[in-house]
Amino acid sequence: MTLIRDKKQFLTQLKDYIMIVVGLALYAFGFTAFVLPEKVVSGGLAGLSSLIYFKFGIPVAITNYTLNVLLLLTAFRVVGRTFVIRTVFGFTVISIFFGVMQPLFPHPFVSGQPFMNIILGSIMCGLGVGLAFIHNGSTGGTDIVAAMVSKRTNVTIGRMILYTDVFIISSSYLLFHSIDKIVYGFVTLLVVSFVCDYVINTNRQAVQFTIISEKWEEIANSINNEAHRGCTMLHGTGWYTKRDVKMLIVMCRKIESVTIFRIIKSIDKNAFVTQANVNGVYGVGFDEVKVKLHSHKPSPADEGKAPIVIDEDKQA
Repeated sequence: MTLIRDKKQFLTQLKDYIMIVVGLALYAFGFTAFVLPEKVVSGGLAGLSSLIYFKFGIPVAITNYTLNVLLLLTAFRVVGRTFVIRTVFGFTVISIFFGVMQPLFPHPFVSGQPFMNIILGSIMCGLGVGLAFIHNGSTGGTDIVAAMVSKRTNVTIGRMILYTDVFIISSSYLLFHSIDKIVYGFVTLLVVSFVCDYVINTNRQAVQFTIISEKWEEIANSINNEAHRGCTMLHGTGWYTKRDVKMLIVMCRKIESVTIFRIIKSIDKNAFVTQANVNGVYGVGFDEVKVKLHSHKPSPADEGKAPIVIDEDKQA
């Protein structure tokens, strides 16, 4: 039994690392073939490395790797051992891809179309970053900062990257003295952030089912056993029929909704079903609520009572 579990865990981790490599390859291709040849600073350590490359001629791969190592040394206690390992793996692979691909694309992939290059490159970068994050990986750079913040708050990764990259893009004006380059840089940043969030949130989107059926008990048992999702049964009254009814409330990932529909249809084709998108589901089986609670400040009426201590790490 232990051997089977270890084998499954190994295959899962192997799949994660393969998908991280695919994501990083996509990111590197979008960056080196479309964005970098247009001399546009895209943000993050890759953007900072681009500035250094344009100014001093140091290859992006070398600067990117060095800066990532320095940043990770300051963050390893917060983000955890697994994230550190995968991040080291991530920025090592991405630096290798940068080193290999940059000489292959001295000119923009689509000649004479800077805006097209920026859009295509940004989409690829966003897909690559999102794919890496879904599988617990990282491209390094400001992703490390974003991961540190996401450990404590519900700020999305894409939004955090957006905040941390604005300054880097704006500083490109000191080098090129071109408003066009800054505009292209912000377009790149917005598209990458949007696509990254879209890829990540698509994987986490949840839906809520409301099911009314005379065979509610059989449906609930099948959802528990086959879809491995919980059900909540509510009592209701059909006002047209004046009959008591049982309603099932089911929360599941969006990608699991087809399974729920199949279970319902196989048991009761006449069941009344509604499906609604849910902005966020937190709890067992879903996402974890990450907020900081303010320490309790005693009011005058509380003077003389024992102080209340809140452990923020446990509450977050």
